[in-house]
Amino acid sequence: MSGEPIKPRSRDAVSAQAGRAVPQAGTSTAEDIAAFVAKARALSPHAPGAKGRLIFALDATMSRQPTWDMACALQADMFREAAALGSLDIRLVYYRGFSECRATGWISDSTRLAALMSKIDCRGGDTQIGKVLSEARREAVASGVRAVVFVGDAMEERVDELCAKAGELGMLNVPVFVFQEGQDAVAEQAFREIARLTGGAWCRFDPGAAAQLSELLRAAAAYAAGGREALLQLAKTASGAARLIGQMK
Repeated sequence: MSGEPIKPRSRDAVSAQAGRAVPQAGTSTAEDIAAFVAKARALSPHAPGAKGRLIFALDATMSRQPTWDMACALQADMFREAAALGSLDIRLVYYRGFSECRATGWISDSTRLAALMSKIDCRGGDTQIGKVLSEARREAVASGVRAVVFVGDAMEERVDELCAKAGELGMLNVPVFVFQEGQDAVAEQAFREIARLTGGAWCRFDPGAAAQLSELLRAAAAYAAGGREALLQLAKTASGAARLIGQMK
């Protein structure tokens, strides 16, 4: 089935299609970085009429099963919000188990995304947020990404490495909206910094709070489909959008 998640073939990669993998991170020269930013800006998805693209990233480790099920039920809200503004493609990225991080292709239909998500079960394992950020960076350069949504409750990686990856996304004008479930202080510190470095936003939602998460996802979809102006308009009537726009640079 097109869009089915495919297992990555490298240690720090997310695979979306056979033969395509994210290259491992390495040291970049000043010239490499300048060329990288120039290429990304040339492919900017923020131009008028461009189709919105949103990476929807989820922690699928064992503790996340209730939230995964909730996200399955709520993902259609993102498409509905975007439909009022234009169009939206979503790429699902998730990690679980032992070094397993996968991605779908770009999906423009909520029914298809829900079907794919319903086939995925959560499994125990450590967080792999770095791989999510690497995939977002690769996609931003390859085909353009307007925003990233990440939903999780923990962070078990080196925060400085995550911040370096987040900084690259910030250079590409790709905000990361981090929606944290629960009260983990270590995760909150890292999540807030990722949001700050990318020009995005961090928001907490209560465990099992479907209404809170739904508002946040709708707000992120509005931004991905219509940019900052669309988020500002939604903020007039929706608290989730107001929470996001209040933090964005």
